Amino acid sequence: MGLLKPIVDLILYGNFWIALCATALCLQIQLVLGRPFQWDAVVGFSTFGTLFLYAVHRIVGINNLKNFFEVDRYHVIAHFKHHIRVYACIGLIGSGYYFFQLQRATQLVLVLPGLLSLGYVVPFLGQKRKRLRDLDFVKIYLVAIVWAWITVVLPLMEYQQAFGFASILMILERALFIFAITLPFDIRDLKVDQFGQVKTIPAIIGEKRTRQLAIACLFAAALIAFVLFGKGSYSSTVLLALLISYFISILLVQKSNVQQHDYFYSGLMDGTMIFQFLIVYIIHLLQ
Repeated sequence: MGLLKPIVDLILYGNFWIALCATALCLQIQLVLGRPFQWDAVVGFSTFGTLFLYAVHRIVGINNLKNFFEVDRYHVIAHFKHHIRVYACIGLIGSGYYFFQLQRATQLVLVLPGLLSLGYVVPFLGQKRKRLRDLDFVKIYLVAIVWAWITVVLPLMEYQQAFGFASILMILERALFIFAITLPFDIRDLKVDQFGQVKTIPAIIGEKRTRQLAIACLFAAALIAFVLFGKGSYSSTVLLALLISYFISILLVQKSNVQQHDYFYSGLMDGTMIFQFLIVYIIHLLQ
């Protein structure tokens, strides 16, 4: 593990892994919509935009966590924050380049999630200069909304898909999935959030009920997938892939607790997004 750890830390805490998650979910939408499977402006903007925002989040957030530098992930981030600044610049340049390749209507649709995302990572509220994520119960809903917007609404707009009931269901399904796999992160961050006096769902209802809530959201997402299959929006292969993905996600949620190493969260829980795409892609190839 001695030689492997620096590589894993670079991928996870350099925010390349979470950027790859955005890549995966946007490519997955291409498969679901029957679009050409390719790197395009949607994928590029989502990937580099995620790299930029999460890098800025690391840089800003680490200054408020000096009391937690003994925690491995915070120690690594603090040590390499100058590197992360470089990755943030790369993400900003890349996302800016692809933003101007998007259609004007799509660019306008990105204004709201863009402002929410910046408000999530940049302090601007009140005398204490709080971020949106520092408000009670807000951060997990913002994460679910913005990820669903960027990985579903953005592709639907750019690919000029007609918005209807099926589109709303796809957005809701993605939001429920992101919400479910983000809840365990609030379990992980219980001590940090308590130190910052930020109320979260696990702090109110406890770890066990939080896991139950996450599992309920995954079951709800699976139910929506069945409805979309019934409406002809999902093929049988997409439905099968999503059900497998949600089952694996449920197993991981059940294992989440405050004692788990951060690799479990930043690696495996976030990795469920990549895993979902891979299952959809593999079954798509086999059909």
